[in-house]
Amino acid sequence: MDTSKLCQKRDICAIALCHPDFIFYAESLWYTTGKVDNGPATQRHRRGEFNVRLAGTSLFLFVLWLLMSGIFKPLIMGFGVVSVVLVMVVTRRMDAVDGSRVNLGLKLVQFVGYIIWLLIEIAKSNWAVTKVILSRDLATRQHLFLVPYSQKTDVGQVIFANSITLTPGTISVEVEDGNILVHAVRYHESDMDALADMDARVSAVERASETGQVR
Repeated sequence: MDTSKLCQKRDICAIALCHPDFIFYAESLWYTTGKVDNGPATQRHRRGEFNVRLAGTSLFLFVLWLLMSGIFKPLIMGFGVVSVVLVMVVTRRMDAVDGSRVNLGLKLVQFVGYIIWLLIEIAKSNWAVTKVILSRDLATRQHLFLVPYSQKTDVGQVIFANSITLTPGTISVEVEDGNILVHAVRYHESDMDALADMDARVSAVERASETGQVR
């Protein structure tokens, strides 16, 4: 590829440098008044935003590693650092291919409230499943059924599907068009009403327009 060629479009100007073993993607330059703003101040601003995002994501992943491992020995922490670096490198290269970004588009206050509600529901379900396990007859009623979802964004659908899995006794098996296939250990007709309530709560957390696009 001739790297001296500049690929220009009406809205985006990008420079791509391709190599069999490496792909480099320069930051996209957005038009404001028909001209590309690529001055030193703009470049420093972009680099600053990228560094802050990189540091924040790396710190979050490392803290998550520590919380999930529960081991604070130097060797294990070193493995965590190496894992975070590998994840960031792979993510950067994937972003170089399609340049896609995941916009969470969540209402922060409502989302915190939903997490609190979900934790309470998890505790209730834990107790219910514990009673089933400890019962002599092991009264189970396993069942596969479809649960419709109303979320407009991928993030919302992921939150709903994972909320079902996090709740003991149910697990999300597959996401289909407009429905989630759910397996329940002890199915009851009232489960549909409970999941419909959960679905409404997740949708209320989304910040989405009527067209389904995140604002």
